[in-house]
This record gives sequence, C-alpha cells and structure tokens, in this order.
Amino acid sequence: MQGLLVFGRTGQVARELARVAPAARCLGRDAADLSDPAACAAALAQAQPRLVINAAAYTAVDRAETEAGTARLVNAEAPAAMAAEAARLGVPFLHVSTDYVFDGSGQVPWREADPTGPLGVYGATKLAGEEGVMAAGGQTAVLRTSWVFSAHGANFVKTMLRLGRERDQLGIVADQIGGPTPASAIAAALLVMGRAMLADRDKGGIYHFAGAPDASWADFAREIFSQAGVSCAVRPIATADYPTPARRPANSRLDCRRIAEDFGIDRPDWRAGLAEVLKELEDA
Repeated sequence: MQGLLVFGRTGQVARELARVAPAARCLGRDAADLSDPAACAAALAQAQPRLVINAAAYTAVDRAETEAGTARLVNAEAPAAMAAEAARLGVPFLHVSTDYVFDGSGQVPWREADPTGPLGVYGATKLAGEEGVMAAGGQTAVLRTSWVFSAHGANFVKTMLRLGRERDQLGIVADQIGGPTPASAIAAALLVMGRAMLADRDKGGIYHFAGAPDASWADFAREIFSQAGVSCAVRPIATADYPTPARRPANSRLDCRRIAEDFGIDRPDWRAGLAEVLKELEDA
C-alpha cells in the first residue's frame, strides 16, 4: 500500500505488515525511538503518509512491573503523540492494543464497550495508550487482539517447540482462556481497516480481533505438539501453580462481532495459522 507508514519493524505484526504491504515504510528504533514521543511525532510529520499504523509496543509483561516509566512512554505517550500528529495532518491512524486492558473476570467474551480494569503495568499502559489515541481528535481506530504468534520473535509457539523437544512433559496453564491470533491475520485485518478508513472518513473506533476457537494455553500447546509431531505430554496446571511477576487475565475471550459487522473481517482459525507458521519455521 502506497503511503503507508508503520511504526515498528522487528515486531511480529510489523514484520507481517512489511510482508503483505512491501511498499510500506516501516520505522525501527533508529528512525523513531518510542521512548521519545516527540521524535515519533516528528518522524510522522516528515514522512507525510496517507495512513499510519502503530504496530510497536513495550510487550515485556513481567518486566513492565519494574520498568513502568519506560512502558508508559512506549505504550501510552508515544502513541498519543503519533495520533495527535496524524490528526493534525488529517490522516487515519490505527493502533494495536491488547486483551490485557480487561481484568479477566467471568467467562463471557469481552465487548468493546465493557468496563476495563487492567491487572498490571503492561495492561494499564496499553489502556492509557488507547485513551490517548482516541482523544487525539482525528480519525482513529484501536484494534485489541490477544495471544499473538508468528514465525518471528519470542512467542508461545516457538517457546513450546523448544521446550517440547527438550522434555517429555510440560505443565501448561489450563485456566486462562483466550483466542490465539496469527500475526499475519492481524496485519491483514489492519490493512482492510486502513483501506476502509481511507474510503470512509466516518469509520473508526475500538475493535476486537482474535483467533478462533477460544482455547486454554494447554489446549494451544497440545495443538502445537500435534501439528509439529513433537511427543511431549501436556499436564494441565492452574495459574497459581505458575506464579509470574505480573498477573494474567483468566478470561481473555474477545467478542469480535463488531469488526465483522463494520469491516467484514471474520475471526481466523488459529489452527490453520499455526500450520502456516510451523511450515515457515520448517522452511527457514
């Protein structure tokens, strides 16, 4: 897509955007340091794009508990500055967010208008980023997603493949439920949304997008091992049996009806996406 500016270059979604939109300009840390919001706004102004996607974030959930200042700069202040500059230029701005803005209570899939309640610093800074983006005054969209995986970077699929080949059995959390989401599907959804926003200046808002069917981490691990032919048994464990510095939401189910209604984007089958990722890893 001509005139597309992407913040992010090495992250999972940014790499997939670069693959499906090779004409896009993807800015890494050398060109736009997300810990410097003013520099991000200046980079956007210099680029003079037709459309902007922020696919960059501070995603170290546990480390964020002790690096709250950096997480806030990257996840909240930088996106707000980008969105404000995009509004000044009159160009649509899309921002990727997370299921971690919710407290994970209950078992009903979260809808866009449901009350938020992040459990840790990462979720709180991502929520602040959403609020800053939506308050910028321009044409904006926030895409909340969950459990992102791809053949690149650090993610659950790659971790399971490594550990599963080293061990006969793994204890995997079974009481957190969500929708694993291929980064390639997120990139495709963002492009569909972006084109629609360029065509209709009234389009925008907050949307949910996650893979189907909903599953636990244990379910996800079993499917990874099954498709990859790894003979590692999965032992279901409770969240309490695997303590982490940051609390994780137990219910990460996302209601994705609104994005289907407004943009014609359906939930992707994460099992098919997993097969594609495993093939890419095998061919690498």
